[in-house]
Amino acid sequence: MQNNSGTIKVIVVDDEPLARKGLRYRLEEHKDIEIITECSTGQEAVHAIMTHLPDVVFLDIQMPELNGFQVVAELKKTLTTLPIILFVTAYDAYAIKAFEIHALDYLLKPADDERIAEALDRVRASLKQQNQSEQSDKLINLVAGYTGQSATDVLEKLANDEPVESSPYSDTMAIKDGSEVTRVPVDSILWIDAAGDYMCVHAKEGMHIMRKTMKELEKELNPNVFVRVHRSAIVNINFVKKMVSHVSGEYHLILQNETELKVSRSHRDKVKAAMHS
Repeated sequence: MQNNSGTIKVIVVDDEPLARKGLRYRLEEHKDIEIITECSTGQEAVHAIMTHLPDVVFLDIQMPELNGFQVVAELKKTLTTLPIILFVTAYDAYAIKAFEIHALDYLLKPADDERIAEALDRVRASLKQQNQSEQSDKLINLVAGYTGQSATDVLEKLANDEPVESSPYSDTMAIKDGSEVTRVPVDSILWIDAAGDYMCVHAKEGMHIMRKTMKELEKELNPNVFVRVHRSAIVNINFVKKMVSHVSGEYHLILQNETELKVSRSHRDKVKAAMHS
């Protein structure tokens, strides 16, 4: 992602030294461009991109051993978000495939100053849109967390100029252990399950035991975040990685820490709805 200084971090990848030199010369004419490294092979490119996480990669397609398309394929195995890819090649036969893998632009060698400038304008517009989208998402999620409402509900209310009210739910849970009281941040709780007359509160920092009923806990916790998955368990939906079905027809939740919890038939639809809200 583009840093706060407005500098666009670039990696140039080409197996031809003269091609790299020519592109570097043209890019250096633009004050907001910082070339952080250059690579002459696909393997070097994969390592450099994963190490430096640039905003943009000018990527040659035809290279020995690992070509430009294969570089992108390797990156997709590890990175959840790819940098902006600008393919550079001497052949226009690759254009369709380049855009099929969502390249922002496709430059034919030798690209002149005007064509480079045009590509960089597209890069700037794309990065600006990404930054605005990311900031908007962060703000919406922040408001959602504060109000106890889902991000979808917050967006809908903002769109309709409706007030977004604060949450009636506490952001900490007081757990008494003998003469001590521990205040556990609610957003650190992964799940809660019943053990006889006690509740086991599984939080990031460890497990806590408290004497309270499941119904009492449900009243204290935000139902948009904490969902009942079966008779004796409540899950923080923000820590759910996925829901899987087994051959037996049972559904299970896999949490981010790989804990697996069964979802009862009566709560299945509610859990699915919470995961998609």
